[in-house]
Amino acid sequence: MTHIVVLNSRSHATLRVHAAASAQYGDNQRFVPVVVSEFAPLALHYPILLSKDAETGEFYCGAMLGFDDAENLFLQEHKTLDAYRPLNLQRGPFYTSGSDLAIDLDHPRVAPSGEQALFEESGEPTPYLQSISALMRTLTPGAEQTKVFIAALLALKLVESVSIDAQFDDGSRRDVTGLYTIDRDVLRDLPDEAVVVLFRLGYLQLIHHLLASLNHVSALAQKKNRQFLPGASRAP
Repeated sequence: MTHIVVLNSRSHATLRVHAAASAQYGDNQRFVPVVVSEFAPLALHYPILLSKDAETGEFYCGAMLGFDDAENLFLQEHKTLDAYRPLNLQRGPFYTSGSDLAIDLDHPRVAPSGEQALFEESGEPTPYLQSISALMRTLTPGAEQTKVFIAALLALKLVESVSIDAQFDDGSRRDVTGLYTIDRDVLRDLPDEAVVVLFRLGYLQLIHHLLASLNHVSALAQKKNRQFLPGASRAP
């Protein structure tokens, strides 16, 4: 259940939020939606792929954080992550309502014991809330920019399905399906005029980030494999 309301300093003067990364607050996601403006920092740590929304069938971009459901191999409970944390995890219980910032009061991050206050005694937003407002100013238009980018990929038939098959030291295997990436052959054979358009739009760089990020699949598998070492602690 959700209870989303527009934030204001009068009604929510004492509201506090847990901002740290934690499975109990929703950071235990195997595949998290991302926007194109995040591709550069994401590509340093995670495989970036496309998937389809289960309800609408529409493509979206996401960062792969694990192999199993509710598995985030980068998650360190209540600690600052060494890797870039996707905006859709940073946003916590916050939404936008038109030009206003809104919050889900039923979200588990919203609690009196939260380490982050939202408003100063003067009623001004705290630095934390200001950072959330800035984040949403990136994330909200970024979602539309990402849709336009994906539409361009589909129009040029650049999207192909990919299956990720990994075997681990405990003898188990994971065959991750429902993911898509860039078809290198189609990309190579694009006419020059199409390549120029992609370059002018900045899409060639985004495509490069998508393709380069696939190198992290093996590193992600190694990260999971370390869980099976004697004495290793498992991610939540």
